[in-house]
Amino acid sequence: MEKKVLIYDTTLRDGTQAEGITVSVEDKLRIAEKLADFGVHYIEGGWPSSNPKDMEFFQEAKKLNLKNTKLTAFGMARRASLKVENDPQIQDLIKAETPAITIFGKSWDLHVTEALKTTLEKNLEMIYDSILYLKKYTDEVIFDAEHFFDGYKANPEYAIKVLKVAEEAGADFLVLCDTNGGTLPNEVENIFKAVKEAGIKSKLGIHAHNDSDTAVWNSIVAVLNGAVQVHGTINGFGERCGNANLCSIIPNLSLKLGYETVTRENIKKLKEVSNFVADIVNMPVPKNMPYVGDSAFAHKGGVHASAVLKTPRSYEHILPEEVGNKRKILVSDLAGKSNIIYKARELGIEIDEKDERIAKIVQEIKRLENEGYHFEAAEASLEILIRKHLEGIKNYFDLDAYRVLIARRYTDKSPISEATVRIKIDNDYEHTASLGNGPVNALDRALKKALINKYPSLAEVELIDYKVRIVNETGGTAAKIRVLIESRDKEKKWGTVGVSDNIIEASWQAVVDSLIYKLIKDGV
Repeated sequence: MEKKVLIYDTTLRDGTQAEGITVSVEDKLRIAEKLADFGVHYIEGGWPSSNPKDMEFFQEAKKLNLKNTKLTAFGMARRASLKVENDPQIQDLIKAETPAITIFGKSWDLHVTEALKTTLEKNLEMIYDSILYLKKYTDEVIFDAEHFFDGYKANPEYAIKVLKVAEEAGADFLVLCDTNGGTLPNEVENIFKAVKEAGIKSKLGIHAHNDSDTAVWNSIVAVLNGAVQVHGTINGFGERCGNANLCSIIPNLSLKLGYETVTRENIKKLKEVSNFVADIVNMPVPKNMPYVGDSAFAHKGGVHASAVLKTPRSYEHILPEEVGNKRKILVSDLAGKSNIIYKARELGIEIDEKDERIAKIVQEIKRLENEGYHFEAAEASLEILIRKHLEGIKNYFDLDAYRVLIARRYTDKSPISEATVRIKIDNDYEHTASLGNGPVNALDRALKKALINKYPSLAEVELIDYKVRIVNETGGTAAKIRVLIESRDKEKKWGTVGVSDNIIEASWQAVVDSLIYKLIKDGV
């Protein structure tokens, strides 16, 4: 029988303390529903006393269907100067009306004397009183022993005493916190063993921060040494270097070590949950993040691609589908035939592995990437290139001429950009002009204006991102330019690329590919 580990998500509290993250009440409610659907056991919703937003969240959260997930309010042990029943923040925890309450107390003597400015004995009373009192108003009280590992290293006798007092008061879980994130896995193992040897009988948990880049491993080591509750955040978001990343902890525990966390079926939603939270907080998931990053199962080298197509486990530690991700075979100057075959089949083009056209495509890609093209981030341009070689594509239009003018008169607040485009469609010419917010926008508008009567679906295409890269840095202002454009319609996004020593020409190439891709996609 699998051992069960309870997943305690603190994205809505600790995660939102990350630099650059701001969330609304509505954002928090949406994330809470997603986490509950995913199947985490606890959601720490926030600190009711810290700001009105968190109190409003707890009131609104009562309307949510969080299934079997317990919503948790977070706070601290009573203040030294107040009786527990008179402490406003303790009362706010009760008003949140959550099935579980988490409070933290100091377990490092340095913090007791220097931060709280009280005695070690008084700190124990504060913790005991708070837990005992809160147990009357909620189903579970979880005690976070703040700075436990640093506290244990400084004064092991006192740190253990803090846990024993919390246990005596009736805490349901004792969570050992690496608040500064400086503890290493071997220390976590030794200290967990010492806690059990000291006679602590309560269920233990781990709350790790990532300042030493070991938060995930510290959490796993804690579980291997008896922790049954693991705290963390989606994507590892959190203050300073972040919290333990649940997107790595969950699959490591379940898929590698055989522990029961969320269901195996729900683990297949892991990438979806990761992307959802990232989109809400506007903090992109790093491509190289294990399990859920876009590059986690990406294969670029020809040898790797060839092997993984025959035997996935030759270069993949799990199947990407187990965490809701997918395999990517990248095409670049490192590509071999296997990369092209995989990509062609992905596009629905059946091709014989011995087809001589494959070698020609590989050589063409290598030549273009040597010139500065970059197809990893321009999958639409790559598709156009492959289809040209394998199927041929329709000649939608021919360029006769384009011109871009940028002018600023002394009366203008900013420069005015105008583009003129003359193209040939079949035997007819279209000659249009358009103003834009910059030369590329003007060029994009003018081209679409010329094409839209013939191809009305192009009205849906919107340019949403534009990046410029220098290909050969030593060239200075005469260097080659790579332009990457991201476009979208009502259904999807796609990327295209252009390269030239002229930024307008490079932009033109990328814009043209973007529109051609849309027409191919629509079957025009």
